[in-house]
Amino acid sequence: MMQTDVKAISLAASGSAYGSRTRVRGLVIEPGASAGSVVLKDGGSSGVTVLTVNTPAAGQVFNVLIPGEGVLFTTDVYATLSNAKVTVFYG
Repeated sequence: MMQTDVKAISLAASGSAYGSRTRVRGLVIEPGASAGSVVLKDGGSSGVTVLTVNTPAAGQVFNVLIPGEGVLFTTDVYATLSNAKVTVFYG
């Protein structure tokens, strides 16, 4: 079994979470005042959507636990944020 160090990055706007191959292990999401979403893509802003989490309006901060080895992103991890902030755990 391969083991890697887990790292984290917090984003308040859409952007790159990590610039090369990695696995996303989990998320912490802070919803905004209106309903929104966190969309993780592989291959930049126009890449393939790998994971979408819809967020409620004015909701509380919540965790998204990803089982097993996490979700593989072969190129990079790009987060498109709509009315939400996110911390991405990867490695």
